[in-house]
Amino acid sequence: MSSDSGPYWDPFDREIAADPYPVYQRMRAEAPLYYNDRHEFYALTHWDDVDRSFTDWQTFSSSRGPILEIIKSDIEIPPGTLLMEDPPIHDLHRSLLSRVFTPRRIASLEPEIREFCERGLRELADRDSFEVMTEFANDVPMRVIGMLLGIPEQDQVAVRARADAKLRTKPGEAMQVSKRALTDTDLFADYIDWRAKNPSNDLMTELLRAEFVDENGVTRTLTRHEILTYVTVLAGAGNETTARLIGWLVAVLDRHPDQRKELVADPSLIPNAIEETLRYEPTGHAIARYVARDIELYGETVPTGSAMMLIVASANRDEKRWPDGDRFDIHRTISQHLTFAIGTHYCLGAALARLEGKIALEGILQHFPTWEVDWDNAALSCTSTMRGWETLPISVG
Repeated sequence: MSSDSGPYWDPFDREIAADPYPVYQRMRAEAPLYYNDRHEFYALTHWDDVDRSFTDWQTFSSSRGPILEIIKSDIEIPPGTLLMEDPPIHDLHRSLLSRVFTPRRIASLEPEIREFCERGLRELADRDSFEVMTEFANDVPMRVIGMLLGIPEQDQVAVRARADAKLRTKPGEAMQVSKRALTDTDLFADYIDWRAKNPSNDLMTELLRAEFVDENGVTRTLTRHEILTYVTVLAGAGNETTARLIGWLVAVLDRHPDQRKELVADPSLIPNAIEETLRYEPTGHAIARYVARDIELYGETVPTGSAMMLIVASANRDEKRWPDGDRFDIHRTISQHLTFAIGTHYCLGAALARLEGKIALEGILQHFPTWEVDWDNAALSCTSTMRGWETLPISVG
């Protein structure tokens, strides 16, 4: 889609979102610094520009949030919201999570994740068809976050539903943002209070016990409110993105059955197939930043106070970085894609998302070496930031 003067991209337009890549290609060629006057934001589409912007936090700030609607709402961001902070306070808060979100902890979850995925897929094994998202993919990250935080299994659906509701938009509409939505941590209050009296080996207990030196030089533990904020961010951050990754693995491999056959024959190819899928169809297709100081790009000054969209999905297919980037290839050499960002805000949960995707795909290929997507009844769910499958019915066997 384009206007009379060039390409047109609207992150709330479902027609564009159905296949945005031709639009991204035109933007890279004709408008590498793009401006949308309807929603009043700029956008960058080339790999080098997006890569550089992620690391230049002094110019492209996260302090107003990573979502266009939040930036445009001009809401005061509550402290401790890791995704919405810049250094040095960001680094302080991130270091706390890094201490408890360790590779050892992630690896320790693998047996439980495998057991859950195997159980779920076995229940579907006798079916001729099922809906991938609601009957499998959505449950995987929900259970894993529950394992990490120590949230009872019977409450995990409610946790996911509330987190997802904050990210959803109606077709053609921007998300309605309020300070209440950003500070809503009530769901976890009882868990925190109970866990304080009944410590365990989960991440919630470790956050309660963690000592650190704060920005004022005081050695202390986290306040109850700070812990609630951390837990709320963690519970919401990985749920929808990882479920969408599993959905994209199923959708993309349906369209590339020869490569799916290779994965069935040689599961050692699966980790690279995960990376290629993350590059080819990133779940977070665009990330917003607040422009904290004037910057000149492509002969034009982007003024302080602007909103900038960093279009990861375009950068990940930029022909200057990726030869034949619109082609899906599980054998592609991938040194670095931008799906998990880079620099200050590199995704803390990247290793966990990769592990969940790997285990889920191994199980799917083992139980269902072939499948066909019912494209007539499949539906995409899109926001200004996220793009993935809402419903993905398949027939198997």
